Amino acid sequence: MTWPTITINQLNLLQGETDEVERRFLFIGNASKNKGQIISVNAQTDFNGVLGNDDSALKKGVLAALENAGQNWFASVAILNDGQDWTDAVIEAQKVGSFEAVVYAENINTKAEINKAISLRKNLIAKHGRWVRFILGVEGLQANETWAKYESRLATLQNGIAEYAITLVPMIWGNEPFVNAGRSCNRSVTIADALARVKTGAVSNLGRDTLPVDSAGVELPLATLQTLNANRYSIPMWYPDYDGVYWADDKTLDVEGGDYQSAETVRVIDKVARRIRLLAIAKIADASFNSSANSIAVHQQYFSKPMREMSITTQINGIEFPGEVKKPRDGDIVITWKTQKIVDIYVVVRTRDIPMQITISLMLDASLDQ
Repeated sequence: MTWPTITINQLNLLQGETDEVERRFLFIGNASKNKGQIISVNAQTDFNGVLGNDDSALKKGVLAALENAGQNWFASVAILNDGQDWTDAVIEAQKVGSFEAVVYAENINTKAEINKAISLRKNLIAKHGRWVRFILGVEGLQANETWAKYESRLATLQNGIAEYAITLVPMIWGNEPFVNAGRSCNRSVTIADALARVKTGAVSNLGRDTLPVDSAGVELPLATLQTLNANRYSIPMWYPDYDGVYWADDKTLDVEGGDYQSAETVRVIDKVARRIRLLAIAKIADASFNSSANSIAVHQQYFSKPMREMSITTQINGIEFPGEVKKPRDGDIVITWKTQKIVDIYVVVRTRDIPMQITISLMLDASLDQ
């Protein structure tokens, strides 16, 4: 005999929003106050109270990041203990939150420090499922160096290293890694927009008001910046007869021919990885996800959700404001069941076109008017 009952289940279809990791950066360095602390900061923070009254490189840099980030900037600062390794501070900060990027700008000048960041990225992915990229400040010009010697030294520093989640930023003016980070957090554009975008405006607070000079008294030439960029450094630049200082291609240490030679592609693929991982976790041992044709079709839509959301484009008054990626097409999600318990999912992420080199050809029409 069946007793009359009514059971109501409240199902969670996971249709809500996820926390934004993007644009939250972790800044690491030395300061006179709060050593060993990890402190959340925003535009309203009293930085003298947090980092001390002295003009430490960290304090000056974080203020430069704030200035270039625009509205609603939010970050964390890890102040190192005396003798503390900066990578330990990154590990400790994982208890506080998840970060898109780590900025460490204490004059890196060895391959060993770069390789530390490479190992740290791999460990964070393995242990926490967190995709973090690193912006490392490289030592600026030494007192006895010419621009030619500096170019040679930095060419050697990056040579032979391959990791697309590492961005090296020479500290020629002083605040460049922080300016890079601040501009990356600017909400007037998407994470898929290149740092070189001129419409975002000129950068500010690079660290000095005049062009740096070398030991021979020669002002920094554009050719040196072009050489550094060719050697996979992310650097500011300017255009003759166009006011302001801007940014060149935001290079990474990806290999020649790699898909992630510019930071904006890393930011996009990391964002997709974070979001699609959460979707996949929810499907563990869910029998509705199976090898039937209907289930595969449903889950192709399910796993394309991050790309669909990131592809939303707005158009107003004839001007288009594109999304972070292109809209996914049929066939961009392929689901292959290898056994009854093991399934592989392949995802195509279509990045946007970004004009970095523009060639204009002019022609005269000298024919007689008819």
